[in-house]
Formats: sequence, structure tokens, C-alpha cells
Amino acid sequence: MNVLLTSVGRRVYMVKYFKKALGNDGQVHVCNSNDLTVAFHYADKSVISPLIYSDEYIPFLINYCKENDIKIIVSLFDIDLLVLAKHKTTFKEIGVEVVVSNEEFINICNDKWKTYNFLKDNGFNTPKTYLTLQKAMLALESGELQYPVVVKPRFGCGSLALSIAEDEMALLYFYSRNVRAVNKSYLKYESSAVDEKIIYQECLKGQEYGADLINDLEGNFRVVNVRKKIAMRAGETDIAELVDEPIISTQLERLAKLTKHVGNVDTDIFMCNGDPFILEMNARFGGGYPFSHMGGCDLPKAIIEWVKGNDVENFTLKQKSGLKAFKELEITEV
Repeated sequence: MNVLLTSVGRRVYMVKYFKKALGNDGQVHVCNSNDLTVAFHYADKSVISPLIYSDEYIPFLINYCKENDIKIIVSLFDIDLLVLAKHKTTFKEIGVEVVVSNEEFINICNDKWKTYNFLKDNGFNTPKTYLTLQKAMLALESGELQYPVVVKPRFGCGSLALSIAEDEMALLYFYSRNVRAVNKSYLKYESSAVDEKIIYQECLKGQEYGADLINDLEGNFRVVNVRKKIAMRAGETDIAELVDEPIISTQLERLAKLTKHVGNVDTDIFMCNGDPFILEMNARFGGGYPFSHMGGCDLPKAIIEWVKGNDVENFTLKQKSGLKAFKELEITEV
């Protein structure tokens, strides 16, 4: 059973996890839009793909799957998810399971304004968020919002163009700078469909947590794995401790049952005065998943077994609390 990881980038650990889960039962293939991709050097096979928004992208993947007997596709990049979700049925018709949620939920996760409204409308705590600079400034004037204010792309990942404004001068500067940053980056593709590219958000003060919300391929809830974030780097968790936080797990279990998402949703949470506030949802393996994996969760193995039609016990997916782990930098010769 061959697996294709799309938009693999530097997620070498995901290649290793899937290779171990497959054993001698298949190969791990990877693709990215350029060859300066470290994961290419760890996969069984690698290929340069067209850009995600190219008209050739999906036909290329379909042809590659047919030629290489690919049975599972897993994307590791937010921008890729929506394109794959739109064509999930097409892949299903050729015998390929794309591990991605439905188009509606991907849209909610990728659009931070829609994320805010979805969480608020469904009774979850989430930071106050404003879609326009004018509304944010009016909220500041009325006392509804206070500095510092988080200024970030409406469509974004990896903390790209995320800033914290301590006063009005910084707020105006970061608005202009972040709009330019979006227009110069890959974020311009999704942002091109909307007038407002930046959102303004209450800056929460509290302990930050991350979590993996895991459903099976039918959208049935399985487990929540929570980690306490100790250090961050470039939007990813760098040091974390696996913890048991029932108040967080209870809220996230409700969220997972509500969304009926497929596979993993990487979620950011703040604990403020004893209450969990959900900040963001990423409908994919996130940068925090390796901590869950080290703690005993093996979602790659579960995905492979589910595609085979086999059941997976929850102990395969549940982490053991108490472990503290660090990411490290490693040099790879190319």
C-alpha cells in the first residue's frame, strides 16, 4: 500500500512515521513544487509537482497515483487541503483515499474570520476578532478591545506576517506591512477572493496549549491529545509537555464531534482564568503532532489500517501524559 505525502516540505518526521507504519507493506512517496525539499532525501520516491493552484496540479496527482499504485494521499500544507478536498471524489473513483475533511470545514479552518464565527456561534470561547481596521479601532475607542492587538493574515499559517501592536501607531504600521507581506507570499492566492486580508484579534494572556483532535476516516471521534507549549519557533511548537487537562479535552471532544472532520485537526488553545479559549484549527498534521507521536499516538498506522478496512483500538491513538520533549535541528547533506 503506497502513500503519497503532498506539499511535504521539511516534514521529514512524517516520512519516517509512515515508513515505519508501512514496514514492508508499501512505499512512501512525496511531492513538492521544488526540489529544495529535505524530505525528498528520506522518502522511497520523490517527485516535483506543479504549483498547487496550477490547472495541472490535480491531473498530475491523478496520473502519478495511477502510475505508482498510490492508495493514500495525505497533505501537510493548509493551502493544499482545499484543492484536494474539492477533488476527493475523483481520487476515490481511482481507488485513492485522500485523508482530508470536506470542503466546508477546510474553508472554516483556512479562513480565520470564519474560524472565529464558527467557534463563537457554537458556544466555544475564542478571542474577540475584528475583520476591518475601522471596527478594531472603534472597539479600542469604546474599551471593548485593549492593546496589545494581534494583527495577522485572514488566511495564514506558520505565523507568517503575524504581528502584535502595542499602540495605534504600531497598529497602522502592521496593517500596511502585513497587507504587503500577504500580497508577496503564497497567501495571496486565497486572499485574492476577499477584500479584507487582515484580521485584528484580542491578545490572550494565559498558558498556551496545543492539541491533536483525532477522528477516523468516517468522521467519528476517537481521541484528544493535549500538550502544554513551553517554547515556540516560527509558529511551531519547539518544546512541549504531554498533559492531561480534562477541561480542555472535554471542549475539544465536543468540537471534534461537531465538525466530524477526517483525521487530525491541530488546535491551538489558551487557558485564561481557568477557561479554555480556542484560537485556531488546522485540518492536518501540525508541527505539534511529533509530541503526540512520541507519547504513543500512531495516527499514520491508524490511517493505513482504516484504509485497509480494519478497526483500530483507541490505545493506538492515545498519548501517555508526563513526557516532555524538544525538537532539534539536524543538518542533511543534499
